[in-house]
Amino acid sequence: MTDRVATAQETDLARVDDAIGSAVDHLRGLQADAGYWWAELESNVTITAEHLFLRHILGIPDEEEATAAAADILSRQREDGTWANWHDGPGELSTTVEAYLGLKMAGISIERPEMERARAFILSRGGVEKVRVFTKIWLAMMGEWDWRGLPTLPAEFVLLPRWFPVNVYSFACWARQTIVPLTIIMDARPVVPLPERARIDELFVHGRERADLSIRPAKRTGWASAFLLLDRVLRLHERLSWKPFRRRALDRAERWILERQEADGAWGGIQPPWVYSLIALKLRGYSLDEGPLHRGFEGFYGPMGFAIRERDRFRLQSCLSPVWDTGLALVALEDAGVGSDDPAILRAAEWLLDEQIFTGGDWQIRSSAPPGGWAFEFANDRYPDTDDSAVVMIGLLGAALEERAKKRALERGREWLLGMQSRNGGWGAFDRNNTQTWTRQIPFCDFGEVIDPPSVDVTAHIVECLGRLGARIGDRAIDRAVSYLRREQEPDGAWYGRWGVNLTYGIGAVLPALEAVGEGMGAAYVRRAVDWLFAHQNDDGGWGEKIEGYYDPAWRGRGPSTASQTAWALLGLIAAGEVDHPVTASGIEYLMRTQNDAGGWDEAAFTGTGFPTDFMIRYHLYRDVFPVMALGRYRRALAGRDVT
Repeated sequence: MTDRVATAQETDLARVDDAIGSAVDHLRGLQADAGYWWAELESNVTITAEHLFLRHILGIPDEEEATAAAADILSRQREDGTWANWHDGPGELSTTVEAYLGLKMAGISIERPEMERARAFILSRGGVEKVRVFTKIWLAMMGEWDWRGLPTLPAEFVLLPRWFPVNVYSFACWARQTIVPLTIIMDARPVVPLPERARIDELFVHGRERADLSIRPAKRTGWASAFLLLDRVLRLHERLSWKPFRRRALDRAERWILERQEADGAWGGIQPPWVYSLIALKLRGYSLDEGPLHRGFEGFYGPMGFAIRERDRFRLQSCLSPVWDTGLALVALEDAGVGSDDPAILRAAEWLLDEQIFTGGDWQIRSSAPPGGWAFEFANDRYPDTDDSAVVMIGLLGAALEERAKKRALERGREWLLGMQSRNGGWGAFDRNNTQTWTRQIPFCDFGEVIDPPSVDVTAHIVECLGRLGARIGDRAIDRAVSYLRREQEPDGAWYGRWGVNLTYGIGAVLPALEAVGEGMGAAYVRRAVDWLFAHQNDDGGWGEKIEGYYDPAWRGRGPSTASQTAWALLGLIAAGEVDHPVTASGIEYLMRTQNDAGGWDEAAFTGTGFPTDFMIRYHLYRDVFPVMALGRYRRALAGRDVT
């Protein structure tokens, strides 16, 4: 009997080894010669549609590109005629309106069945009047919405000092980078009319002339009502002919924008501030032929550009994730047992060393730590983030780099991370203590998150990083962080996933973090999280969560199994010591059974999160790196067992 058990376990180990070997070979094949990994960051069709809008507003339409963009947009339409914010999600009104307009601008006839179905959905949901504020801003710039039907954003806002209750730095970095150029746009209120064939009169339920221009908050709260009253006051101010601080404010906004343009021409490495900054600079008189406006637009098409061309299709990414992808892939290879001096490991680690940021940025508004973090993108030196930094440092720890350079990078990174810890013990992604929640009620803020408070998953990654660097429970920073994590645990034992979908992501980050700093895996709160994972495994052995679980309790922790979410659950169980549990074994079996012939995994689901439900992400590398981590850690946990 002992021999039969030994043989079974040896066979299982051999199968795991085969799966790991194939997955590692697959990952090696995806690595760039320079050392990094970089896969597509897929979002929704608004990013591509808005590129058509941008070209129109800047006066540089491209018919061939528009045709290719239309082909891509149509390929992503749902059978009911709508466009969703994520794979297999519900139709979304604003996204569908933007897609519809983009298609009309590209010459798609409204008589096509795809357009008829889209139009029926839009009208059934209230038409153009019901779309979000940022969609209305685009429409207003093209003459399809009345500027009077938008909240007021006076340019003088950029002059408010940091001590004022609300100012530019009250917002998360992605929001402030969008708001500043919008102050220039909202002052100028440009209108670049569409050709008659592209106008969208048919999307107004009661006709354009009778459109409801009133401003309504997404939620009726005391703060929302106060901001609506303030909006009425500001409208009176905008009617005044004498605005003594307006010119100074516009000059300040322009300088602020120019100071933050990155080497690749982008702003913050993300699409929203980028496109609004380009429009703002155009309004300030900059030329598309040279200078910052020229560099900014050309940045979409550079060697590290956002534009993707595939045969007859064109689409645009909202962001690039090479540092994040490379950090995760490096950790995955190390977990899989690839040697610390392997060429793939060294190339990746050396590339990441060169990406460390030693210059300042907006994060210094609330932190006096010396710089030393990493950003998400190829070029985004002003906005390093704590999550990337933690994952990169974990990866660097396992690489056989020149010791002095490695030690310096890790020490500077550690010092920066400790200086970014918020007062509640957690970490936000880009800023420290960016927690002023009432700013969410400003009328402009009806799309996504506008602040950057600490989150469980980011905090957990940093705790795991610090633990691998030697920190333990009893250290002040760790104790504060663990207290934060314990306070944030859900009543049923789960942890919320801010940047990944969702509770599986939270648990899969927290349990390895707690293990790394020496927390007892028998602690009651740890066992509640383990029990949650046990209870939410699917019959096929995997785990999955639908994005709808962010707002619908019926989908809490439920959904079709995916490779990435299964891996997150397994990372949690392995860290909690559940290597021998049948639930863990069936999860590993699921990953081995669903591995494809290329050594990777197929995954259409969006398991990454930008803003929960408002902006979801499909990281094309998640399906490959996280299963390798899980299989590798499982294999390592079994390696020392006596199987005879």
